[in-house]
Amino acid sequence: MDFTVVLINALALGALLFAFVKDREKAKKALKVALKSLIRILPNVLAIIILIGLLSAFIPPEEIAKFTGEQSGFVGVVITALLGAILYIPSLISYPLAGSLLDSGASVSVVAAFITSLTMVGLVTLPLEIKEMGKEMALLRNGLGFLMAIAIALLMGVLL
Repeated sequence: MDFTVVLINALALGALLFAFVKDREKAKKALKVALKSLIRILPNVLAIIILIGLLSAFIPPEEIAKFTGEQSGFVGVVITALLGAILYIPSLISYPLAGSLLDSGASVSVVAAFITSLTMVGLVTLPLEIKEMGKEMALLRNGLGFLMAIAIALLMGVLL
């Protein structure tokens, strides 16, 4: 088992024990809230796991690598960033998908573009943003978010 996983779980368990020692009722309430959140996101998590399994079973890694690997270049980064901007997937659920893409031969730049645009750009939520912030501000925020996602992806490709 990876040391990082053990460390994170040990810290979480230690914090939980500390919370129970400090205030047992608040800790119980927090665990109930956490359990409700887990139950709420569980269908999405299972759907993504099934999607990853289906992708792995029906699409050979070579095909995924062709569209998302190093040879896809800047076009692959932009296409993947657009996909991330369009999809409405919680970030927590998208990380296993990103790991699966990396395992299938996707480049770091492409995966960074996907994750970054997924979290920074929201085309699905754009109408709500326009309503709340105004058209100019919402479009500016999403446009700059998309450009930053591309820049971050390219930088990650250079650094890693």
